Amino acid sequence: MKNTFIFRSLLVIVISTVLVSCNNSRNYSESSRATGWKFNAKEGGFQVNTNYREQETGPGLVFIEGGTFTMGRVQDDVMHDWNNTPTQQHVQSFYMDETEVTNLMYLEYLDWIKQVFPPAEQQYRNIYKGALPDTLVWRNRLGYDEVMVNNYLRHPSYANYPVVGVNWIQAVEFSNWRTNRVNELILEEEGFTKKNVQYEDVSAESTFDTETYINAPSQVYGGNDEATRGGRTSERYSKNNDSTGLYVQRKDGLFLPAYRLPTEAEWEYAALGLVEIRSYNIYRGRKKYPWNGQYTRDGNRRKRGDQLANFKQGDGDYGGISGWSDDGADITAEVKSYAPNSFGLYDMAGNVAEWVADVYRPIVDDEFNDFNYYRGNVYTKNAINSDGTVKIVTTDSVVYDTLSNGRIVARVLPGGIAQVPVDENETYLRTNFDQSENRNYRDGDKSSTRYYEGFQEAGSDSKRMYNSPVHEVTPNKENGTLDKKYDESDKRTTLVDDAVRVYKGGSWKDRAYWLDPAQRRYLPQDMATDYIGFRNAMSRVGAKSKNKKTPKHRN
Repeated sequence: MKNTFIFRSLLVIVISTVLVSCNNSRNYSESSRATGWKFNAKEGGFQVNTNYREQETGPGLVFIEGGTFTMGRVQDDVMHDWNNTPTQQHVQSFYMDETEVTNLMYLEYLDWIKQVFPPAEQQYRNIYKGALPDTLVWRNRLGYDEVMVNNYLRHPSYANYPVVGVNWIQAVEFSNWRTNRVNELILEEEGFTKKNVQYEDVSAESTFDTETYINAPSQVYGGNDEATRGGRTSERYSKNNDSTGLYVQRKDGLFLPAYRLPTEAEWEYAALGLVEIRSYNIYRGRKKYPWNGQYTRDGNRRKRGDQLANFKQGDGDYGGISGWSDDGADITAEVKSYAPNSFGLYDMAGNVAEWVADVYRPIVDDEFNDFNYYRGNVYTKNAINSDGTVKIVTTDSVVYDTLSNGRIVARVLPGGIAQVPVDENETYLRTNFDQSENRNYRDGDKSSTRYYEGFQEAGSDSKRMYNSPVHEVTPNKENGTLDKKYDESDKRTTLVDDAVRVYKGGSWKDRAYWLDPAQRRYLPQDMATDYIGFRNAMSRVGAKSKNKKTPKHRN
């Protein structure tokens, strides 16, 4: 009897402790520490989400806990091109796709565009055409590759292979589309929007955009209030919130941050996966590849000799001799064909190289910043109508970019918010930024370097640090076509400018030298190849770690 009483007492104590711990995990008390007022009182007052736990992991993503690492350190630098100067960097925690974006994932994107913006209609034709991967990247003047030209993107045999032929701009637009579809589904599953709204109420004039919902929710789905607030939860939610709480807001913590391309620092940090070789706060040795060790073949007794990635092993050798030593692929390989690194990421070396967000420069300016390093910031803000409302893009005001190769790509689709550069209202007397355009900051702009007189353009008042080609594409108003003028100057010395982007990781076409995560190359953002793909990342909000740290040794 006495033992039963003791057991019950201990059980009550344990349960109480757990409940207290769970309550503390909210980081909120029942009343304000500032005023003493109750939160979420029925009578009114401040309404706050006290049940929020932490950010959900989005579809396809894995969690990457941030930390410090040496960026740009390569073991082999036979090129000696001053392209990989080691710098100590810190990366915040984030999420990353466990695999590269596949053909199947990209085909879902194309199918959605075709359904919502039918290419048979003239006004939408360029939206679909601009999103299509360039399948002609497979062609080789001295090779027979038509089977890939015709089949690689769409044949089911290649469904789970990484998508290629996608330029950097198209990768960004896919990321934006993915953000909106994921958050649209969250609202539908949580019962805020009408059931099956993403299938039944979507058209060119009626779409969902995350930022539009947050800033102008009554204009989502073309202003169809039944679709926007037709879910089982919507009415109850509006009653339990303040007078403006008719829609889910950012403070509710329901929406996921945007899917985007990873920064170069994030990609390299995630590829290295240093967690498996750390001891306290020191790295035990150096990693040459995403896996542990110095070799491209598996040292495990059961798999000894198997290749650990898909890459070119030598002249005319894209996979090895058929059989035991073959790496299993002659072009790209199906995702997850090789073991993941210590973060659970697949193909961070080999298969396809991957676009990252950064504008390329030969150096990483760690003297100015060593925290979440990224070169490529162009700050914008929502365009505002004369009546003070945000400017929503309509089917008649789609924003297109005409690329240097003549391709037309839609940048803001109907239902999104038009963007304009930030101006003096945001930059006046600031110390952290003073203009919208920051891609060339401390590297060629007037405030940070002398003019390079030898690079001055004839007949132009502008002077550029990088003497890169300038191709011109202008609309021909007479016949509605594009006039393309290729830059044939023999004085060009580089491809580097503000429109070239970094790509990382080796590919099926590359030697092992490029498998080192610190290696970096660049390509104009509007060009595509048969060996560059991409994967998405997502920022982490809240705590750096998902789990509380515990002492390594206990007394």
